[in-house]
Amino acid sequence: MQLRFLSRTWFALISSLSIQEGSGLQVLRLLPTGDPLKVALIAPPMISVPPADYGGTELFVAHLATALQDMGIEVVVYANGESTVPVPRRSLYEHAEWPIKNAEHSWMRDNNHTSWAIHDAERECDILHVQSERAITFSRFSDRPMVLTLHGPHDPKLSELYSFFPDIDYVCISHAQCREETMPRMHTVHHGIDIDQYRLIEQKQQYLSFIGRIAPLKGTHIAIDVAKRTGIPLKMAGDIQPVHRDYFERKIKPHIDGTLVDYIGLADLATKNELLGNSLAMLFPIQWNEPFGIVFAEALACGTPVISCPRGALPEIVRNGREGFLIETTEEGVEAVRRVGSVDRIACRDRAERHFSVNAVLGRYLDLYRNDT
Repeated sequence: MQLRFLSRTWFALISSLSIQEGSGLQVLRLLPTGDPLKVALIAPPMISVPPADYGGTELFVAHLATALQDMGIEVVVYANGESTVPVPRRSLYEHAEWPIKNAEHSWMRDNNHTSWAIHDAERECDILHVQSERAITFSRFSDRPMVLTLHGPHDPKLSELYSFFPDIDYVCISHAQCREETMPRMHTVHHGIDIDQYRLIEQKQQYLSFIGRIAPLKGTHIAIDVAKRTGIPLKMAGDIQPVHRDYFERKIKPHIDGTLVDYIGLADLATKNELLGNSLAMLFPIQWNEPFGIVFAEALACGTPVISCPRGALPEIVRNGREGFLIETTEEGVEAVRRVGSVDRIACRDRAERHFSVNAVLGRYLDLYRNDT
């Protein structure tokens, strides 16, 4: 496929997205030549950018915004007023609202924020990069190119919604996610993290880590079972959402003894570095098709092997036997824990730096476009 560009403006924009060679996927719309590119990154208003603890989407927006600004691209982030990402920010709502207490009120808040942000951004921004599916419905009232990053799992109803908006550029965060969709303008780019925010720790301590939502589909109960069978302590951190409170009370809390199984609450960046970096492995046996999962990249960045399941994007992140192990059963999980000492910690870090850092993502695509001009 021949890629043609009209200006450095277009060249700079596309560096934040991925087009896989030979995939037959279409490129983004070309922008007019002239003024420097300005990108609006529109995040939902519930969680701050970056998040204090829980919030993969908001962490993605923060890392992308900072990286684009470092490249000399003008960026403005639309989020709540508690956000601290070091780029120009605008907000309609002053405070975060997480966890969600009333779904209907949250829906109204998100719609109000998103419609305001799109109306404001289209007056001076060249690209509107949104993070929630409902945002694309406002593209009917804007003539600016719009990009939607798909952060969630495949849902037939969402795919039906996408079909009404064929001119939107949809960014999948894994090949696995992209294979489930059929929109005409699809692109694939893995999430990239700011690798410098994570410390490589080669000498590990004798425990396993789990960081993520405490939920059945995240496999928290399976992680506990594996830890008990191996006798190696498990330290868990993560969000307990109201919908999963009963699961926590029945399946998780009875096993927490502060010795073999411990729960430390939510994890900010410093806690992630400590918890992930010192652990023998991150034990995260997902029970669903994870679209990506930034925490897996974070673990590798700390030099920590990952033990998970071969579902969704995991085979794209972790090569079985090299940066960790992909398991199908509890018994395989026990065996993986026993073998985890054979995994090269520096190789884990190298994997994250080469494939899942912001610099790696942007650099690869810049090289691709240079080669096609």
